[in-house]
Amino acid sequence: MNLNSILVHTHSGLRWVALILIVMTVIRAGNLMSSKENFEFRTKSLALFAMIAMHIQAAIGLVLYVISPTVQFGATTMKDSTLRFFAVEHIAMMLIALVLFTIGYSKSKKKTENRAKYKTVFWFYLIGLLVVLASIPWPFRGLGAGWF
Repeated sequence: MNLNSILVHTHSGLRWVALILIVMTVIRAGNLMSSKENFEFRTKSLALFAMIAMHIQAAIGLVLYVISPTVQFGATTMKDSTLRFFAVEHIAMMLIALVLFTIGYSKSKKKTENRAKYKTVFWFYLIGLLVVLASIPWPFRGLGAGWF
């Protein structure tokens, strides 16, 4: 087993951890958005762990971007949908999602009203989640990636 294979499996397996944390954060923030409950340690920690999981995924993904044979830059890269996905679309959309999670978490810390904190986390993380779901190379998309 080579480094590329280890990193691909790690990146693919950790996606589930990141997705679960993001979904839990969105659900919790959405449920508490209309309540007067304090933006307490549990919600803040969940949002932080989701953001950290995505940053770890980004770090692994950037290493894969450099060493993976799937990422190719050539005259035909943009004509081949699989090559284009891994060389351009996947990384661009994941970086956009990462920025959304980071901004959402940072902005929520600066809000003074609890409802505004929940609302900020909910919307930024929901939009980030949709971007992530759209840019994962799911097996049914025919991009050559597996479930794990």
